[in-house]
Amino acid sequence: MGERRVVVSGASIAGLSVAFWMRRLGWQVTVFERAPAFRDGGQNVDVRGVAREVLDRMGLFEAVRSQNTTETGTVFVDADGRVTAELPSDGPDGATAELEVLRGDLARTIHDHLPPGVDSVHGDTIETVTESAEGVRIVTAAGRQMHCDLLVVAEGVRSATRDRVFISGEVSRTDLDVTMVFGTIPRTDNDDNQWRWHTTTQGRQIHLRPDRHGTTRAILSFSPGEDLTRLDRTLALTRLRERYAGVGWQAPRVLDAFDTAEDLYIDQLTQIRMTTWHHGHIVVAGDAGWCVTPMGGGGASLAITSGYVLAAQIAAHPGNTEAALLAYEAWMRPLVDDVQHLPRGIKHFAYPQTRTGLALRRLADKALTSAPLKPLTAKLTQVAATERRLPEFPDAGR
Repeated sequence: MGERRVVVSGASIAGLSVAFWMRRLGWQVTVFERAPAFRDGGQNVDVRGVAREVLDRMGLFEAVRSQNTTETGTVFVDADGRVTAELPSDGPDGATAELEVLRGDLARTIHDHLPPGVDSVHGDTIETVTESAEGVRIVTAAGRQMHCDLLVVAEGVRSATRDRVFISGEVSRTDLDVTMVFGTIPRTDNDDNQWRWHTTTQGRQIHLRPDRHGTTRAILSFSPGEDLTRLDRTLALTRLRERYAGVGWQAPRVLDAFDTAEDLYIDQLTQIRMTTWHHGHIVVAGDAGWCVTPMGGGGASLAITSGYVLAAQIAAHPGNTEAALLAYEAWMRPLVDDVQHLPRGIKHFAYPQTRTGLALRRLADKALTSAPLKPLTAKLTQVAATERRLPEFPDAGR
């Protein structure tokens, strides 16, 4: 029998992890990515819990650590920039993780260390999917036709291929009513190496985070949200200015910089849940199957882990795709479910609407970061954590 082939749709962190481990397993790997070239940039992500071990098995732990954003901690600040509370950052999985990197830097590290033989196609997308007992046949927008033994959909939260393959009852979307706007802005002398987080009334937040490229990553986040993703850039930024009218601290600076930011990105936070992650020879990985959003956290860690677990289960069930995908889902679901179940009332706590609500939030911040409660608060950032051993992989030690 010749080499088996997997097609991966989406060069996301999940897609790259799948490509890495499936090629290590000896499969032919083709990755299709909509973007015309590899996408650098993006905001902070982190590698936590069991994903740290997966990264170590990839031989990339030190390579990723060397891409650290330089962030040293997380503080809450008031309208004058004064620190009101500091989140615990002790240990590898603190509020600022040991492996705190930019999304693009993490993806680039994995991409640049893919085993030889991974075929990457940029600027093309899957248009049709036809499944049979022997595998999957795809046709792309550019007219490429390919047969594969396994199709992995790793296109992200708004995956078109997922929506073609899985019926509506198998995919549910929960709008968290939170809008987040991301962008890279010029660094100033007053910026430091801490994540500075300001919350004010009417459910508005401002975040400034350092990076290793001499700039600052900024986020404006608010709830109730407004789906700005449907608007053109000019109108979206106008609405954003209206929403942040009268907000002090760094709001004017961020809004002015967003006018010309080349990487401006707007997201209406949406959780994805699926009743099943696979059909026959088709399976989802990463946000396409279980988007947890920044409210839950751990998306990059789950993405890295999913590629390893998928390949390991395929190796453990040779010739039995159904058994392998069932085992993959059984191992991953507890990690995903743990992150997707947000604490009751978390949105109202995170995005206070009134002055009274804001005052109560600040009192709660001080209590939760006090010495007696600090260990409990630290547990809130421990995602993708499990006492289960990772599935064995034939050459995980190579």
